Amino acid sequence: MVEDVAVSEPTLPKAYDFSTTEKRLYEWWEKSGFFKPVSDPKTPHFDPNQKTFVITIPPPNVTGELHLGHAMFVSMEDLMIRHARMNGYSTLWVPGSDHAGIATQLQVEKMLVREGTSREQVGRAEFLRRTWEWKEKYGGMIYQQIRRLGASCDWDRTRFTLDEGLSRAVREAFVRLYEKGLIYRGLRMINWSPGLKTAVSDLEVEYSEENGTLYYFKYMLADGSGDYIPVATTRPETILGDSAVAVHPEDERYQRFVGKKVVVPILGREIPVIADEYVTREFGTGGLKVTPAHDPNDYALGKKHNLAFISMLDTSAKVNENGGPYQGMDRFDCRKKLWADMKAAGLVIKEEPYVIKVPRSQRGGEIVEPMISTQWFVSIKPLADAALEAVRNGSIKIVPERFTKVYYNWLENIEDWCISRQLWWGHRIPVWYCKDCGEMICTRQDPTVCPKCGSQHLEQDPDVLDTWFSSGLWPFSTLGWPEKTPDLDYFYPTSVMETGYDILFFWVARMIMMGIEFTGKPPFHTVYLHGLIRDEHGQKMSKTKGNVIDPLGVMDEMGTDALRFTLLVGSTPGNDANLSLKKVEANRNFANKIWNVGRFIIGTVEDAPKTASGKPDWTLADSWIWARLQELIRTVDRLFETYQYGEAGRQIYDFLWSDFADWYVEIAKLQMASGGDRAHYTAVTLVRVLDTVLRLLHPFTPFVTEELWGHLKKSAASLKDATPTDGWENALMIAHWPKAQAVEGWEEDKIAAFNRVQDVIRAIRNARTEKKVTPGKRITAIVAAGDHLSVFNDQRKSLTSLAYLDESQLVLTDKITSVPEGALSLLVAGVEVYLPLAGMVDADVERARMEKELAEAESQITRLRGLLSSDFASKAPAALVEKERAKLAAFEETAAKIKAQL
Repeated sequence: MVEDVAVSEPTLPKAYDFSTTEKRLYEWWEKSGFFKPVSDPKTPHFDPNQKTFVITIPPPNVTGELHLGHAMFVSMEDLMIRHARMNGYSTLWVPGSDHAGIATQLQVEKMLVREGTSREQVGRAEFLRRTWEWKEKYGGMIYQQIRRLGASCDWDRTRFTLDEGLSRAVREAFVRLYEKGLIYRGLRMINWSPGLKTAVSDLEVEYSEENGTLYYFKYMLADGSGDYIPVATTRPETILGDSAVAVHPEDERYQRFVGKKVVVPILGREIPVIADEYVTREFGTGGLKVTPAHDPNDYALGKKHNLAFISMLDTSAKVNENGGPYQGMDRFDCRKKLWADMKAAGLVIKEEPYVIKVPRSQRGGEIVEPMISTQWFVSIKPLADAALEAVRNGSIKIVPERFTKVYYNWLENIEDWCISRQLWWGHRIPVWYCKDCGEMICTRQDPTVCPKCGSQHLEQDPDVLDTWFSSGLWPFSTLGWPEKTPDLDYFYPTSVMETGYDILFFWVARMIMMGIEFTGKPPFHTVYLHGLIRDEHGQKMSKTKGNVIDPLGVMDEMGTDALRFTLLVGSTPGNDANLSLKKVEANRNFANKIWNVGRFIIGTVEDAPKTASGKPDWTLADSWIWARLQELIRTVDRLFETYQYGEAGRQIYDFLWSDFADWYVEIAKLQMASGGDRAHYTAVTLVRVLDTVLRLLHPFTPFVTEELWGHLKKSAASLKDATPTDGWENALMIAHWPKAQAVEGWEEDKIAAFNRVQDVIRAIRNARTEKKVTPGKRITAIVAAGDHLSVFNDQRKSLTSLAYLDESQLVLTDKITSVPEGALSLLVAGVEVYLPLAGMVDADVERARMEKELAEAESQITRLRGLLSSDFASKAPAALVEKERAKLAAFEETAAKIKAQL
């Protein structure tokens, strides 16, 4: 049994202090074992009959510091986990981090540079030792920062992509794919990062629109005729690698050149003129230089026409031996020099400004070069086909659904995956080469001799695997795969993969492919994609713009609950959200509102009669708030089922702030003054509603709700009839999720009755505001309630208190025979209200207002009469038709009364 005293402070402070509460509660939760999937820590085995809910965290880079992207996914996943835990699932949230090959290597290389050395100087073994040392020193920082957000992960199951177990999983996956013929080594077009000196994924290249130049020049015919084909390019340096000039076969301007030779400028090399429908006649001149070794589209043309693949850059993006006099020059220096030489040779036609899409590496922003290179690839189509089928047959659902088409489009047009990287930090490719016979060995264990010739002169492939290869195994490698562990057996497949839509291809699709390939099962049943967090003006956050919001600073200033609630309630699946500190501040005020309401209720409960002498005597307000609460539970459940978490949070917010705090709590103060049984049952209602609301709100704002609930539990322990059906649990985070109770017909009548009283109070309040009546000043009112008179007589105290009326001069009647002269008249839900605000009402303005209301009522009458005379009356459900008829009757009554008033 967990000690309750650990939950909260011994006494309820006047103000909520999030700075001390959050740390204390988190330590208590974790120490108590609440984050673990086994409900009873003393039970070592899992209950096979208990439903599971499992999320594997999108592993943040080991180099990372908490940013708003982390805050978003941690808040969202913690909400899902806490909700599932409270609903009785055996929940597991697996934490971990990614070794982040490029990012981590860059950090360590920068450190070495500061020390006056480099990775090449220290050597591979020493570099890896230093990198592991760096990881041990800084790698755990991100975990502590994630804890700040309230993440209820099972930290004992923390995994790292270079852990021994996960490394074995990576090797097993590689070898299996290799043995099936799905991994091969070959020469293909890839993206090359000259600064990092490694291949990078297509998905790690960002294309930015930048101002550039379109260079027009002459491709001279080799026959010495002086004729030429005009060609335009944005990258003149690649002329050195040209192996053809292409024209459209139907382009009359150039048909006569097809099959002839042209001369590569400066180099003098002859290349053919070819015809292909790929060429766009309208772009540039209609003549296209073809550089198969340095352009993805030209690569395809080169394959199709059997052209030469001439690489003209080395791994540092300097011109190689194929560049003639430009050998050794940087690519951009070569561009300038070559163009100047071509101008001197009379080959330049013109230059013009041109907006170009520049491929830049996500890591460092340098311009990436398309190059042909010998790399390791996965033959991806068989894996992609299985991943497509899993979504098509409904095994996996993507939320929001519109991203399903995006997913289909990418997988249907997928290219083989380049998985090798020329780095030192990462999973080394498990392939060895025999120096004596050239045999290539791929094995699960490091070989000592060549299986073909027996030589011991073996050398391992120097490359490492793309980081996304190991993270693609994440949902099952973290549970022990390839071993058949209890965790893997019980928790796999996982439940939801929650992440940003921007890594649908990077990671999600690859997890689905890998999961099906290696386990035979999709790794999760739902993919939930959240949007990106932008600044308050909708702009992407960046350090250069100076609009980055630091989540750690926000939590220090305004609390974790305020930040979480802002991120969650501002979100809808797949849509970007704007974040302003004003919103966070408003939600800090909401946390304070929760606290203040809780303090009032706890103080009320402590002073209330602990028992009642008779049967429960619920007031109209008691029944109304209870019925509204049941509506709220059903609405929130429906929204959770459809992944509309933001709207669910908004509904809870509105209920607590408006229905509960602004209405029921104010009425409860009046009811408590009556004492006796009325006070007792009012206190019981306050406890029951607050308990339920705190449960509903807990996944959104875990800290303030847990702290307040702990105090509520202690104060309500001696209040008869207030204990929940299943008793008070040890902590709110392991308490049961509320179950909605049926609302009887008589309760619905009470809801309608109380809503009518509310409408009248709101109308009077609005009128007071419009007429600038001094706040707090009591005014006279006449209420002609018709058939609802008994309700208004019953609610006389609530009416006078909440509408600031003078009770001694409040007249409640069924109808009125003469309207007081100069009174402001209101017609609300069939109830007539007259406010004798002498000297404050302009008769002409008042008449115009009433005429406008009459026009609106008559418009609704016309619409509803038309609807009820159409097919709707015979085809729609009877209850819906009756509802529309009731609306028509209400509008007709309203119109008649307004006409009488006019």
